[in-house]
Amino acid sequence: MDSLAAAPGTGPATSPMPVLRKSRRPAQMSDLPTDRTLVMGILNVTPDSFSDGGRHFTADTAIAAGLRMFYAGADIIDVGGESTRPGAEDVTPEEEQRRVLPVIQALVKAGALVSIDTTHASTAAAALEAGATIINDVSGLSMEPGMPELVARSKAPYILTHRRGDARTMSTLTDYQDVVADVVAELSGVRDKLYAAGVAPEQIIVDPGLGFAKNEDQNWELLHGLGALQDMGHKVLVAASRKRFLGSLLTVSGKTATPEERDGATAAVTAISAFKGAWAVRVHDVGASLDAVKVAARIASPRPKD
Repeated sequence: MDSLAAAPGTGPATSPMPVLRKSRRPAQMSDLPTDRTLVMGILNVTPDSFSDGGRHFTADTAIAAGLRMFYAGADIIDVGGESTRPGAEDVTPEEEQRRVLPVIQALVKAGALVSIDTTHASTAAAALEAGATIINDVSGLSMEPGMPELVARSKAPYILTHRRGDARTMSTLTDYQDVVADVVAELSGVRDKLYAAGVAPEQIIVDPGLGFAKNEDQNWELLHGLGALQDMGHKVLVAASRKRFLGSLLTVSGKTATPEERDGATAAVTAISAFKGAWAVRVHDVGASLDAVKVAARIASPRPKD
């Protein structure tokens, strides 16, 4: 595939689709920068995601969006085919794979390092076969039985996200005694299942699951308590981009900020998370967060000696 044309009516004339360049060797985890927090770009191939549902629902428009993020400097492109917003309907693994596999194949061919955002072990396996490198699983406490074995067998990095319930029930499951301690304890319980299946500690990346079975105050508490997540001994991913608790913070005259109006606040969370040592942030606006992590890295670097 040398180039792809955008489907009619799917994008403004002023934003032509990037041309898919010649195939490159598959990207590796070892290619990622080690001197700063990584930026993971969000690519939703869905009709109903809370921020950009439907915008990249065809393979061509999704590939175009992924290439724009990649060429803008995203370290990882996170491709998902099922919305995980509160109240979202389930999607079959077959439909999910129909949406994401062509996109993954094209992005990998272009040289991008891709993660698959899925709760289904069969989709994760198919995505790895298509060239994805990382499994990003937000199923939390309801992890599919086959997922630990797949992670152990594939040796793929695995993002372990905290979530109670599913998309339909999680908003009712926000009762915690101490949200930071409880999230760490519950993540540790799921981690034990991974260990029992033979998953190595270095494969695991933990995500506190902001917005998943958390109210607004609890999301802020978890951001304040990132050190407790790091004390688990794993890399930490922060995924706050455009989430509702940021919109509520930015309310003006009773009007909550729209998802697109939350990018400035997202970049602020990125900078703070990077300064605190997060391994990566998962964001919609790659450019702003890439700037933020570079600033945080420079501030955190040792002062030059006289």
